[in-house]
Amino acid sequence: MIRMSKMADYGTVVMTSLAREPDRFQSAAEVAARIGLSAATVSKILKTLAGRDLVESLRGARGGFRLRRSPSRISVAQVIVAIDGPIGMTECSTTPGLCSQEGDCTIRANWQRINRVIRQALEEVTLEQMTQPIAQAVVFRSMNRARPGAPA
Repeated sequence: MIRMSKMADYGTVVMTSLAREPDRFQSAAEVAARIGLSAATVSKILKTLAGRDLVESLRGARGGFRLRRSPSRISVAQVIVAIDGPIGMTECSTTPGLCSQEGDCTIRANWQRINRVIRQALEEVTLEQMTQPIAQAVVFRSMNRARPGAPA
């Protein structure tokens, strides 16, 4: 199964929470209470995101964190990259030279193509869109196909 890290998942939840009120500074504790994560986890994520220029922080009694840009200008891909680093289905999709099979691999270019498609899809989804409810159910075509050997 292909997955992003739990911290990147939480990062998208934190950023989507901030995107609901993008102009207001919000404390880590306030965000944590709203989304049901520990304040320590949210604080760690926010510090990482601040270091990657996705959020800005303000100290003091009225301080906290807010988005550095409009939610419509921050993609889910940017959040994932800020937390996990480059998006890659395989090691060779993002960083050449890590795989001993790379020189003889006949499918590396295909993995790179798949990686580009996934990254593009993640770049097309903004935080603004993440704050909106989905109006219709998401249907995965592969789940509707009959599996070999499965009863029809």
